[in-house]
Amino acid sequence: MTPQRRWTSEQIPDQTGRVFVVTGANSGLGLATTRALARRGGHVILAVRDEDKGRRAVAEITAGQPDARLEVRRLDLADLDSVRDFADRLHADRARLDVLVNNAGVMAPPRSLSPQGHESQFASNHLGHFALTGRLLGLLSAGRDPRVVTVSSANHRKARLFFDDITGERRYSPMGYYNQSKLANAVFGHELHRRLTAVGSPVRSVLAHPGYTATNLQSDGPVALVRVLFGRVLTPLAQRPDRGALPQLYAATEPGAQSGEFIGPDGMAELRGAPTRVELSAGAADAGTGQRLWELSEEATGVRFTFLTPL
Repeated sequence: MTPQRRWTSEQIPDQTGRVFVVTGANSGLGLATTRALARRGGHVILAVRDEDKGRRAVAEITAGQPDARLEVRRLDLADLDSVRDFADRLHADRARLDVLVNNAGVMAPPRSLSPQGHESQFASNHLGHFALTGRLLGLLSAGRDPRVVTVSSANHRKARLFFDDITGERRYSPMGYYNQSKLANAVFGHELHRRLTAVGSPVRSVLAHPGYTATNLQSDGPVALVRVLFGRVLTPLAQRPDRGALPQLYAATEPGAQSGEFIGPDGMAELRGAPTRVELSAGAADAGTGQRLWELSEEATGVRFTFLTPL
């Protein structure tokens, strides 16, 4: 994919009538994504852990876009019970969903466990999104040009999956396990594409990454070194969230975006720039790794994509 001109949010087609779920929509990339989709007529469900912050985000957007179609619903991706409740409520009052943007994430906290006993970054960044996608796939299959957009990171290329210590019980590194979760996002998005394609599903699975973007993921993180390095020292090199959100907006809305593509910035080292197709690491695209992570994720979440045939 080589755009004839650098793609911006002004090129988002009219989204009137389309329904989006954006996780982590109250700040950073999620807020920028929500604002851009609402500006083009999309109905956006802000899936947020803190509903007060979600309502403040809605007030901020509607101050400039009074006709924006937005609603706030609680979702704690680290808690699989919350994921189930969110999906059940959506099924109860929606006949379809057009796009799911798996955007939310946590970065480099001290080791802790989710309510179900999973390492917190793997739980929030990967398992919660795996379970959410599986529970919403029926609604997506009924959608208009339906897509799952999963946000990974260029860091996935220097990561590994610690299958022998997935919860970090023996040896935990905050950034190492953050990178693991971003690799898991990449593996999941690619494996989902393979499975959807195999059964002829209309749903596209598209991956995206924002390059280096200044968000509260770095500046408000619990680890001091991460806050200082990424939240202060390197901030002048970072993009604004409205620029960093462009790859996921392209993946969610551009008619030419294909299932299985990975969209990132076109600048040096993919740190910043306009959306373009970038390379997934060989490890992320490996079918054996995809199968192994899929089986682990099904076991950890209890969610099975029942109408996707095993590969």
